[in-house]
Amino acid sequence: MTQTVARFSEGQPVTRRASLGRMAALAAGAAAGSLPLHAQAVAPLTRQIPSSGEAIPVVGLGSWITFNVGQDAAGLAMSTEVIRAFLASGGRMIDSSPMYGSAQATIGHAMTQLGRPKTVWSADKVWDGDLARGTAQMETSRQRWGVQRFDLLQVHNLLSWEAHLPRLFEMKAAGRLRYVGISTSHGRRHADMAQIMRSQPLDFVQLTYNLVDREVEQRLLPLARDRGIAVIVNRPFRQGVLPQQLARYPLPGWAREIGCEHWAQAALKFVVSHPDVTCAIPATTQVAHVRQNLAAGGGPMPDTALRARMAREVAAL
Repeated sequence: MTQTVARFSEGQPVTRRASLGRMAALAAGAAAGSLPLHAQAVAPLTRQIPSSGEAIPVVGLGSWITFNVGQDAAGLAMSTEVIRAFLASGGRMIDSSPMYGSAQATIGHAMTQLGRPKTVWSADKVWDGDLARGTAQMETSRQRWGVQRFDLLQVHNLLSWEAHLPRLFEMKAAGRLRYVGISTSHGRRHADMAQIMRSQPLDFVQLTYNLVDREVEQRLLPLARDRGIAVIVNRPFRQGVLPQQLARYPLPGWAREIGCEHWAQAALKFVVSHPDVTCAIPATTQVAHVRQNLAAGGGPMPDTALRARMAREVAAL
């Protein structure tokens, strides 16, 4: 029996032309009223940010590649509908970076179209080897989003973190920023991240974690718990590859028991059910997928025993 699994993505490895073509078709459907934006029945689970006690939903929204649409009208319209559906389904955190092409401007466009919704929780990054240029970059990013201040700024891939972190802490102390963090991806520089986590008063770290890439379970997640640092997970679907690979296999019975209709939802529940994970940020170009992602953030969650079984069975496939 072959199980059909919808593809979730966080930056699909497709050409820009193909991506915009799909967006155009979907945007036309939205304009025709075929994509109603209903709030989901089950509110997503929330987790507290250890440094403040503020609670945020465990499923956020990434923007790498998917929101890099330039001035394409169809792409901008579809990105706006994705963000509209994300917020209507209970989502809050949207994450971006100046290295994501036009993603920041796309988010800013959507925010304007949607009337500057106050529920958006803005997370962005600084990505420059020079302190002065990085400071200017952060202001440009803020203007692109159109926000008064960011909720979170992270030093992207630890680039010149020694220079940027003091400036971010100054901004936080002055009330121009709420939280400070660092980020890495693809399983890189874990030793450096651990050293910074031990030595700096961080609010957040962002790292890669999924059913296959589980190295952070050994050191970084326990360290985040011990240090009171919130954790954002990127690449929960391995850039869309993991659901595609799992789609060749029938959906296990335990997936239905925890409310999953697709392998991708099971993979996302595995991530957000980890007690040391605060929020995962899958990205997508499709309204249906963003709703399914948010649905995976609510309802029954796998316990420790089931999480171990999920990892064991996927490793054996």
